[in-house]
Amino acid sequence: MSDTIHTLSTTGLTPKKQIQSWIDGLTSLCGYFDVDPLEASSLEGRIDYTTVSRLKLCQIEVSQHRIAHTMARAKANEHPYIKIHFQTYGVSYFEQEGRHIELNPGDIIAYDVSCPHSIISPAFTRHDVVIVPKSLLRDRGFPSQRMPACKLSARTGTGRIAHDFVHATFDEAAKLSANSAVGVADSLIDLLLLPLREADTMFDRVGPEAMYVRAQFFIREHLRDPDLCIDQISTELGCSKRYLHMLFSERGTTVSDYIWQARLQNCRQELEAHGGKTITDVAFSWGFSSSSHFSRVFRKYFGVVPSSIHKAQQNAVSSEEH
Repeated sequence: MSDTIHTLSTTGLTPKKQIQSWIDGLTSLCGYFDVDPLEASSLEGRIDYTTVSRLKLCQIEVSQHRIAHTMARAKANEHPYIKIHFQTYGVSYFEQEGRHIELNPGDIIAYDVSCPHSIISPAFTRHDVVIVPKSLLRDRGFPSQRMPACKLSARTGTGRIAHDFVHATFDEAAKLSANSAVGVADSLIDLLLLPLREADTMFDRVGPEAMYVRAQFFIREHLRDPDLCIDQISTELGCSKRYLHMLFSERGTTVSDYIWQARLQNCRQELEAHGGKTITDVAFSWGFSSSSHFSRVFRKYFGVVPSSIHKAQQNAVSSEEH
């Protein structure tokens, strides 16, 4: 089964312990934050949270306060999360890198938790939060560097669909098997990214189509390397092997098929243009390590053996010389 619902509440604690309890709760979810109750005599708050695969889903309500991840506390490899924040009640004010964003009910903000920021809620607020490890974004072809904060809407369109799915996922999380949780988490991430793509943020410029083009380019540039493989490609592009498999399968092929088909096309062009090279020389120059394997896949792909094309080219050259 997936994780159960956990609850953190500051009710009944002394003011000092309330603040420490809130700090501890935030730390366990996504990293250390300073907490200030803004001159209030207490900090009344409650967090209900669960995990679905590697995602953390939270429903939070809290009295007036300010939280901050400061530059002094910012360290490499800490807070490796993207947070998707749905404002559901009250008003909050988000600040990061000089940008000031007002959040009203129905607003979404997506931001990099590792970059210093603060959120001020001058009165009672409620919000839903999805905490996404950056590694899951890299799996989908997105770079791991900091992303700028992006304000969106959950009132209509893809933002509303994503928020509805967050609610349904939270409500059913405890009933999901481990395998189901993985599938639901993958679907949820894809839904959450839809409004970001529509907003013409950085994701648009590194989305699936752009990543597929980059993969094609890298493959074409390294076709002669006999060790070219999906591990090398995924490392170079900064995405997972699973994501690459998905990109190519959606286009009716596989990464390995694309590689050997591109090699075969280049081999045929070279055999047709240069009759002076042997078939083995051409095959090995384009990354094949076995002439028999090359001949077999060449015939399967083109319907003719490479020797027939090679012979025709030699005959053509001989005729021109006479």
